[in-house]
Amino acid sequence: MSSQSFTVKYVIKANFEVEGIVERPDVIGAVFGQTEGLFGSELDLRELHKTGRVGRIEIELKSEKDRTKGKIIIPTSLDRVSTAIIAASIESIERIGPCKARVWLEKIEDVREAKRKAIIERAKEILHQWNLEKQPETEEIFREVSEILRVSRVQKYGPENLTAGPDIDSAKEIIIVEGRADVINLLKVGIQNVIALEGVKIPETIIKLTKEKEATAFLDGDRGGDLILKELLQVANIKYVARAPKGKEVEDLNAREIEEALKNKVPVEELLKRKKRKRRKILVPKEIGEAVKKLEGTREAILLDKNMNEIKRLPVSELADKLKDMDNVDTVVFDGVITQRLVDIASEKNIKYLVAVRISDVIKQPLNVKLLTFNNISD
Repeated sequence: MSSQSFTVKYVIKANFEVEGIVERPDVIGAVFGQTEGLFGSELDLRELHKTGRVGRIEIELKSEKDRTKGKIIIPTSLDRVSTAIIAASIESIERIGPCKARVWLEKIEDVREAKRKAIIERAKEILHQWNLEKQPETEEIFREVSEILRVSRVQKYGPENLTAGPDIDSAKEIIIVEGRADVINLLKVGIQNVIALEGVKIPETIIKLTKEKEATAFLDGDRGGDLILKELLQVANIKYVARAPKGKEVEDLNAREIEEALKNKVPVEELLKRKKRKRRKILVPKEIGEAVKKLEGTREAILLDKNMNEIKRLPVSELADKLKDMDNVDTVVFDGVITQRLVDIASEKNIKYLVAVRISDVIKQPLNVKLLTFNNISD
């Protein structure tokens, strides 16, 4: 199976819709179960999967309003005819889990064709970079002169005489930086819609501009940048926030670092949501926090009793089956995903806490079990 990525020829992509709530194992079961025996062992999905001629079947799904929609992705190394038969077999699925379902083919991708296109695009990038690196000396001189001309275009803007680029009035979007040196550095790489705060107190000119234009705050990656951002968010209408790498200042960034920082700018709404999530920590016994630290990245689970003593440590793959046969479990901490099956078992066994990396999107919230993630606990 390790050579699968070198042998895959086609990828079947099919959409499905289910009249009810189902999970990935239900879909996988339907794919294997309802296509079994249709065309003999030569085109049986289980056999093809075992021999590596059909790769790992991926399922993407989302449930809402008592319906589940998603996608089935099947890589194959079969010929075109066999792949088409497999695709048609998938479309014959009528039920997923206990629910009525409809499956239809979206497309069959030719992986080799996609690979050829990717190689051609990469070749274009390599050629472009090669040409940039091998610029004639006259072009290099011209570029340096151009940079000097850009720097000479620094302007004073507004009644506070703020340092700015020449495009502040004409641009629909502006970039707000901390000081004059930041403006000059951005002008060097061709960014001319930039203006400096030149102090911790936010100038009225900046406040007015942010009401008229879409504003990005591009700040140093230090404590000073944090303080300025806090002040900006209180008095100005900032849409996005970009930061220099931790410990670096905008004036010291090279062209690639500037491009990367601005590409990764974050909407202010998302920034505020992140801060809110960080603040919303739930206090739990320290033993749970210790278990989380032990488990991260292990794909294992730790079971604790009501006195927070460890009862058992086991692989996550065995968790559901083992829990069914165990008593006196108060808390389950595991490096995995909380599924409806685990919630049902925990509820039946009067388990108080399920703590995991994340919670499945299709969980019915139980009355007697607290569901927590590693990120929102505090010990």
